[in-house]
Amino acid sequence: MVSSSPRRQEPKPAANVPGPFGRPGGRHSFETSAGADNPRVVIGRLWSYLRRQKSSLAVTAVLVAATSGLSLLGPLLLGRALDRYIIPGDLRGLEGLCALMLAVHLSNASLIWLQNYIMAGAAQRTLRDVRADLFASLQRLPLRFFDSQSHGDLMSRLTNDVGNIDRVLGGVVTSIVASLIGLVGTAAMMLALNPMLAGVTLLTVCTFSLILNRWVAVRARSGFRQQQASLGALNGLIEETIGGQKVVKAYRREKAALEEFDRHNTELRDAATKAQIYAGVIGPLMNGTNNFSLAVVAGVGGALAVRGLATVGTIASFVGYARQFMRPLNDLANLYNALQSALAGAERVFQVIDEPPETDASETSPLPSLRGDVVFENVSFSYEPGTPVLEEVSLHARPGETVALIGPTGAGKTTIVNLLTRFYEIDGGRILVDGQDIRHLPKGELRRHLGIVLQDTYLFSGTVMDNLRYGRLDATDEEVVAAAKLAEAHSFIHHLPQGYDTPLSERASNLSQGQRQLLAIARAILADPRILILDEATSSVDTRTEKHIQEAMRRLMAGRTSFVIAHRLSTIREADQILVIDRGRILERGNHQELLAQKGLYHNLSTGLFGEVED
Repeated sequence: MVSSSPRRQEPKPAANVPGPFGRPGGRHSFETSAGADNPRVVIGRLWSYLRRQKSSLAVTAVLVAATSGLSLLGPLLLGRALDRYIIPGDLRGLEGLCALMLAVHLSNASLIWLQNYIMAGAAQRTLRDVRADLFASLQRLPLRFFDSQSHGDLMSRLTNDVGNIDRVLGGVVTSIVASLIGLVGTAAMMLALNPMLAGVTLLTVCTFSLILNRWVAVRARSGFRQQQASLGALNGLIEETIGGQKVVKAYRREKAALEEFDRHNTELRDAATKAQIYAGVIGPLMNGTNNFSLAVVAGVGGALAVRGLATVGTIASFVGYARQFMRPLNDLANLYNALQSALAGAERVFQVIDEPPETDASETSPLPSLRGDVVFENVSFSYEPGTPVLEEVSLHARPGETVALIGPTGAGKTTIVNLLTRFYEIDGGRILVDGQDIRHLPKGELRRHLGIVLQDTYLFSGTVMDNLRYGRLDATDEEVVAAAKLAEAHSFIHHLPQGYDTPLSERASNLSQGQRQLLAIARAILADPRILILDEATSSVDTRTEKHIQEAMRRLMAGRTSFVIAHRLSTIREADQILVIDRGRILERGNHQELLAQKGLYHNLSTGLFGEVED
């Protein structure tokens, strides 16, 4: 199916956050069933992605164990150097031991570089999977979700939040594992050297560390959650303001946009400051705890040495192990900031992944071919519960017929075609295509037979040829050119700098609105649908161009069931059926002459909208 971005004129769900133009901005309340706001669950889900890199993790684990073991040799060799070589004055033995220590440290540095290299690859592959699942989830979500969710916030989840996870997986994972292994190994070496000193050190350090981390954790996590949410809101405002810059300037809303930006920017600053203060206080507090512990170790160790209960080399080794024991705690404290930010980002990523996707019915019927017989039977629908947009609408479009939908803005015209495409699901009644309830048809198969041209044309980055082929990738160049000629688009395409290979800028801003509309029409022609939907398809085309494409549009609609929404009499006067819709109900139906003869709403609309009545 080929279309521009879906649009409707009917009321959208209410929103409670003002946007930069003084209107509601739209919010979506995420409800997850997988505990995405629980840190333990989030860590477990991240691990479910990371453990797919089994071979890399296994090699990294071996390297971490090796580097941790080599790190434990340093203080031990220092103590032996003091007791066996420095105090006795054995210079030759000291030279050999120093060479061994140098080899240990060089090997340790080399292995650390190797483990970081391997882990970086594993982390990037993990992030690739997370991004792929997040983007795939966005493709499966229903349009109702996007109606109430800031697009800028979704972009923030794809970029900023995934980036926060990147900063953790890239180096924090190995650092945490190495720190934990180092803590266990260092504690074991201290206990082996001197149980009394080990007990004093572990009791001092661990007690203070547990109290500090528990106090800070809850406060920092809350701050980082608010920081990521505020960042998403700010990105949404920026995306909306830049996209609507012409409107901002036309209505002189620059000052209001700046005020709105300042408000969101201040909220982000406050949330980030709170998060950084709580996360940043851990490092200094841990340093104070470490220095206090070293003073205790030095005092107790000195007393033991004076009494002959420990050698100088043992004390020196023990001080080295005490520092080494504290280093992983300092590293973990310094990583706390990034870890909390990553957890907050991962929560927001998994919230989107957990959103219920757009699904087909449990039992669907195949759709090998389509004649285009469309029936609405007492169809009712509302975007919000209690606010009906359509009420018991019934219509029958026979294969090859053209049905025109007209009525005041917000009457429900676009909603009818949105329900036919199953962009939204009906509340009551049935919609039948060739006698089959469309709720029992696969959505992909149904939409494959639909061609849509909307008023708000959306073109993607790429060449003109790429955009025309969007709904039919196997089309030949000749077929693309033929469709463009039929839509009267070939002439202006031919005069573009590179013709059909001309790259389009973002949202095709290097083309006029009318040119973009012609490309959308050509795209629908190339898709060769059985059911055609034209929602104000010629609204942006000038009168002269419209006359040229009217015959092409008639040829296009020949043999196809067509639904046309238009405000121009020339577009709908030859329709087989004209349905006059107001407040969600079909008030009049018939062809042009029949409706004029009724002297009802169609007659009034013809006079008001079209400026004249053609008998």
